[in-house]
Amino acid sequence: MQTPPEHAYPTHWEADVVLRDGGTARIRPITTDDAERLVSFYEQVSDESKYYRFFAPYPRLSDRDVHRFTHHDYVDRVGLAATIGGEFIGTVRYDRINEQGLPAKNPEDDQAEVAFLVQDAHQGRGVASALLEHIAAVARERGIRRFAAEVLPANSKMIKVFTDAGYTHKRTFEDGVVRLEFDLEPTEQSMAVMRGREQRAEARSVQRLLAPGSVAVIGTGRTPGGVGRTALRSLLDSGFTGRVHAVNHAFPEDLQRLDPEDVPAVRTLREITDPVDLAVIAVPADSVPDVIRDCGEHGVQGVLVLSSGYAEAGPDGRERQRALLRQARSYGMRLIGPNAFGLINTAPDVRLNASLAPQMPGAGHIGLFTQSGAIGIALLSGLHARGPGDGGIAGISAFVSAGNRADVSGNDLLQYWYEDPDTDVVILYLESIGNPRKFARLARRTAAVKPVVVAKGARHNGTAPPGHAVPTVRVPDSTVAALMRQAGVIRVDTVTELIDAGLLLASQPLPAGPRIAILGNSESLALLAYDACLTEGLRPQRPRVLASAATPDDFRAALAEALSADGCDAVVVTAIPWVGEGAAVSPGGSEGAALADALRTAAAAHPEKPVTVVHLAMDDLAQTLAAPAPAPAAESSAPARDQAARPEPAARTINPAPAPAPPPPPIPPAPSHFPRPPAPTGPPPTLAARQATPARDAEAGIPRRPRREPLRIPAYPAAERAVRSLAEAVRYAAWRREAADPGRVPEYDDIQEAAAGADIERLLDRLGPDVPTSRSVPVPPQDAEALLARYGIHTLPVLPAPDPDTAVRAAARLGYPVALKTTAPHLRHRPDLGGVRLDIAGEAELRRTYAELTDYLGSPEELRPVVQSMVPRGVDTVVRAAIDPAAGAVLSFGLAGAPSQLLGDIAHRLIPATDREVAEQIRSIRAAPLLFGWRGSQPVDTAALAELLLRVSRLVDDHPEVVGVDLEPVVVAAQGLSVLGATVRLARPPATTDLGPRRLPVY
Repeated sequence: MQTPPEHAYPTHWEADVVLRDGGTARIRPITTDDAERLVSFYEQVSDESKYYRFFAPYPRLSDRDVHRFTHHDYVDRVGLAATIGGEFIGTVRYDRINEQGLPAKNPEDDQAEVAFLVQDAHQGRGVASALLEHIAAVARERGIRRFAAEVLPANSKMIKVFTDAGYTHKRTFEDGVVRLEFDLEPTEQSMAVMRGREQRAEARSVQRLLAPGSVAVIGTGRTPGGVGRTALRSLLDSGFTGRVHAVNHAFPEDLQRLDPEDVPAVRTLREITDPVDLAVIAVPADSVPDVIRDCGEHGVQGVLVLSSGYAEAGPDGRERQRALLRQARSYGMRLIGPNAFGLINTAPDVRLNASLAPQMPGAGHIGLFTQSGAIGIALLSGLHARGPGDGGIAGISAFVSAGNRADVSGNDLLQYWYEDPDTDVVILYLESIGNPRKFARLARRTAAVKPVVVAKGARHNGTAPPGHAVPTVRVPDSTVAALMRQAGVIRVDTVTELIDAGLLLASQPLPAGPRIAILGNSESLALLAYDACLTEGLRPQRPRVLASAATPDDFRAALAEALSADGCDAVVVTAIPWVGEGAAVSPGGSEGAALADALRTAAAAHPEKPVTVVHLAMDDLAQTLAAPAPAPAAESSAPARDQAARPEPAARTINPAPAPAPPPPPIPPAPSHFPRPPAPTGPPPTLAARQATPARDAEAGIPRRPRREPLRIPAYPAAERAVRSLAEAVRYAAWRREAADPGRVPEYDDIQEAAAGADIERLLDRLGPDVPTSRSVPVPPQDAEALLARYGIHTLPVLPAPDPDTAVRAAARLGYPVALKTTAPHLRHRPDLGGVRLDIAGEAELRRTYAELTDYLGSPEELRPVVQSMVPRGVDTVVRAAIDPAAGAVLSFGLAGAPSQLLGDIAHRLIPATDREVAEQIRSIRAAPLLFGWRGSQPVDTAALAELLLRVSRLVDDHPEVVGVDLEPVVVAAQGLSVLGATVRLARPPATTDLGPRRLPVY
């Protein structure tokens, strides 16, 4: 245990947290300068709370008490305070004690007594729970493993704080006092409790921003135009149901109401007697601090800063942005922006448009988050064009464009949309990910209940927008993309693909599999759809081509037949304007509207299967399908008797076969985003319906919501766009089925976790006692081999051979045949350069080979030759694990040499990986057939390979000090495998990670 100097202030313990009601507080160590704050805080605590804290009437703190509670060594005595506006609202402290409960004198004592006190006005906000999380993390850092607390039986709230935390605890009752003892080692339950509290608190904080009861627009111009006046007009035109105030310090003193908007006009917030929930700020950046101060003093819950001139403006602006965030959080407020475009909530009881968007979008079930205002405009415009109006296919539930997203980010919206009953599909446009590890965790949880579609801009290193102050991510974008896919995120490349995928997922059920029926009245368009299906890895059936004169009734009958077939999971309908004699539509109608009604009628009879439409020159068809329509009548869900009896319309199948069609061929390798599981059983989950509390599907283990809205069908002007969106839905549905059973992290009896931890601590003390957390150190080969052996990973011995005689002795010790290879950095893992010689059978051959090697490549001092035993032939692979400061721990696998180094054929998974994830990881690389008997070769032992990957994952997950493991090559034979080379890097773990207590990020 490292003991810092006396009174060294630990800045990394400072944290901003979101409380249960959505407000924020700052947690920090108590210092000697806090004496007056502590006294003021104690004076505001009720006598009852004081009695519960001290077990006796204790009206005031003595000078000795104040000194004791403000002077800490931050090791054996630690105090933390939760503050709002710089004032204490709660405190917690621990004192290290020995087994007798007396002050500890031995640094090896690992128990401490803990006590809380929360101001009565802030009780019930989750202050004590947040303080407990942070004081427990501090105690673990200082070598304390157990907390003890004595609580009066009547203090049920505090007892609940301890017992609900999820730690393993023991409760006893003696002398009228409840004594609680609990271990501080995080458990699965304690992590679940912490994450659950985090989700509810952050979701509540977003809800307060999206559903304010009153809004003040600060910086409303005195004349029409300008950012503030535009935001005010947007609010009023949207039909906002709450109160609206216009604020401008330059308003004349006699101005009571602003014309022509007819809203109350004030010069400062102090003139508003009612509470203000949301402040929309549109003043110059230099004036924003004064406005934030006024908002904080008035009790505003959140601020939306439209003003620019922050991090996007350079270093000075970046510091201005950080100061803005600190100031807003000091008052317990959440911040959207700065340089934001705004936020929208279409809920009928809110109708909020606090943005610069010229019109209120239609209400629907797509949640939309962007970091870019320009992309936000493009998305809103694109969705409006595809389905305008409330209830249309492209309606949104909420929209947030966060600009520089100094505070509220996509992670916060994921927390909110996870349980939001008005959001079926989440669409995110991200230019940077401030906390990829947390993003992957939240996205995975959200994707398990509703689709998350992401387009990532600025994908290349060094191209993050200047306004986004984020940690450097060392892993390439391909790795981030792989981790997104593992988390169930639907990754697309363009804004158009965002809209295309979002519309299908918001309006259609998830397909049960990849079997696609194609029908329509254009052979060419059907063939394009067929080819697109093959390209996307789907299983298209032979297209059914109707006659060019096919009527809407013909389409209805063909679609009904396709949907009723057991071998069909989804249908693509292609349509062009038809040509024929007779009245195909009713007088005054249009062919598009008539066809839309027919398709809806057929689709309504099979709501469990998705339908998508490809059209050419039929805009009225797309508009009708996208608009809300009355639910079909009950009798129209099946064909009438006379219709069923009449002859089928003229139709043909491309390349018809005289005999029944053979089973569909295996799915060809494709750029699949998600693994394809076995054929599903039971109906697929339906996403198009609204239900506040989704029932659980007993078979699939995933939410299933019955359709109870008018049927809407997405239409696309190109077959490739429709099929690509459908393919994303197929892959996502497969991921959902797998997510219901993600596998497990195996336990291995031979793993020596404690011994490995002791080895790591000794190695760090020896190799880098003064190395900062951001630097790693390599572990010597022998120590690396010993550490890996603690986890059952055994490397093949390597003996140095600085001269021929030593090489001969090494070979004799190992036994022939042997390999002679160089370990020089420029030749390592480069057998193509001749630095590796295999199957050396005897001493003479070894000496000859040694001479050839040194004559050809350089002196022994340069080559650093080694001798190693030969292993059974197999496939050379590489296994790596690395920890990126932002992305977290990543497990990587590929084939050694050109496939991984030249082609980048590497599969990545987040650590800890489950057995199911590792099995899929092995099969996901493009060169995987080489492992499974390609072209008659013998399959290798992939079970042993999977076990190796799982052991490496366990090592890195159990010990955050292990920041890098590189096993190369790993020769996988028909039975077993051999690790021929291994390197390990260690670093002291950072003070805070996503696995620690909840906290808001600071960039």
